[in-house]
Amino acid sequence: MTNPPHRDAASPRDLVGIGIGPCNLSLAALAHPLAELDAVFYDQRPGFHWHPGLLIEGATVQVPFLADLVTLADPTSPWSFLNYLKARDRLFPFYFAERFHIQRTEYDAYCRWVAQSLPALSFGHQVDAVRWNPERDVFEVDFTQLGAEGEAEALGRTYTRNVVIGIGTAPHVPDPLKPLVDAPGVPVIHAADYLDHRSALLAADHVTVVGSGQSGAEVFLDLLRHRPAGREKLHWIGRSEAFAPMEYSKLGLEHFTPDYTRYFHSLAEPVRDRLIAGQWQLHKGIDAGTLAAIHDELYRRTLHGGWPDAVLTPGVLVRTAGRIATTKVELHLEHVQQGTRTRLTTGAVVLATGYRERSLDRILAGLDPYMRRDSSERPRIDEEFRLVLDPSVTGSAYVQNAELHTHGVGAPDLGLAAWRSAMILNSLTGKDPYPPATRTAFTTFGLQDARPRIPRARQAPRLTPLVEGR
Repeated sequence: MTNPPHRDAASPRDLVGIGIGPCNLSLAALAHPLAELDAVFYDQRPGFHWHPGLLIEGATVQVPFLADLVTLADPTSPWSFLNYLKARDRLFPFYFAERFHIQRTEYDAYCRWVAQSLPALSFGHQVDAVRWNPERDVFEVDFTQLGAEGEAEALGRTYTRNVVIGIGTAPHVPDPLKPLVDAPGVPVIHAADYLDHRSALLAADHVTVVGSGQSGAEVFLDLLRHRPAGREKLHWIGRSEAFAPMEYSKLGLEHFTPDYTRYFHSLAEPVRDRLIAGQWQLHKGIDAGTLAAIHDELYRRTLHGGWPDAVLTPGVLVRTAGRIATTKVELHLEHVQQGTRTRLTTGAVVLATGYRERSLDRILAGLDPYMRRDSSERPRIDEEFRLVLDPSVTGSAYVQNAELHTHGVGAPDLGLAAWRSAMILNSLTGKDPYPPATRTAFTTFGLQDARPRIPRARQAPRLTPLVEGR
């Protein structure tokens, strides 16, 4: 999908993508062979990087390698993970390694390989606003071109018939801890920046990890492995009632299929909200292998007598926090089940408190008069991942990883990225360049569509009845 040379800037494109994370990178890779589609993707960063602060040695991606950018939509794509291995002459070593889940560092390297090969990607471009121009029936996308140091170099505008917003998520810091993050002195950092501050954390006399999800477990394990036996001085606390394993049964994983996504979207808004709140263990639990590694490391440290100086306590809420002089932080804790409170003095804090969807309000402020919202003032999103806009808007605005409230727990999951990108391209082109799978789950999630849908190729052929005289 090479853009035509000397292109008229006033001529509208078919698609402008905003943000280049794995979701829009998947979309760009699947759009690449569609020669008739004129598309460009903008990101304010100088290049692609996927959670660089959490590329901890040995940490793996929690989905199989088949959940790359393209394979589950087009296994023949040149941008598959297997083709990446082939291009790097690493296919046979991977084959003998027998790894179904790859390391995060390798997934990041794979994505950067794809990003460096796609001509439609424009890094160093900060999108400032999106508006609908009713006179021309196009979206106007205003951007600032940034220099190597992030300074503004030029302003620009692109016209497009369709947009797709994939601005991803941002690190979440709970309100009681926000004043500590910006203050100098004791390191209080979000896990997203862990590797940048790892040396300072290892040098601290005591470290507290807040958050009982996967990133909290990985940070705690890495600190535990690199602090001296008997003098670990680590606390790991979290709000959930247990350091719980992620639901990873085969039928449980069918919540991350197109079948479930369509079923979830068909439910009433209050039902969807109730389901999301109760399904945290599907996507916020801890990989069982990580939990086992933590236990193994703790057990290893008891072999010569004594217990490691590490405290692991779930069900703990951080109520308030403050600094003690310039060398300590005091966390005011409450145990939810006991109803008891205490204070914890620590030399450093890692906030493994997760991520939140970035608000679309700022970037889409110009579309606000056209947007339709639900009872909680969230954007309404149709089954094809389009914002529901006023009928006078003839273009489409798609979203990626911003539809948890309408499409369910699969919204941020890498395993559905290729499928969602394919559905967006099918919707945008109207030609089904990526025919959807007829059925993707053994589970039938509702009663209205209870009959199994057998793919056409698997249906038994009909017999021609015999007729006398033939």
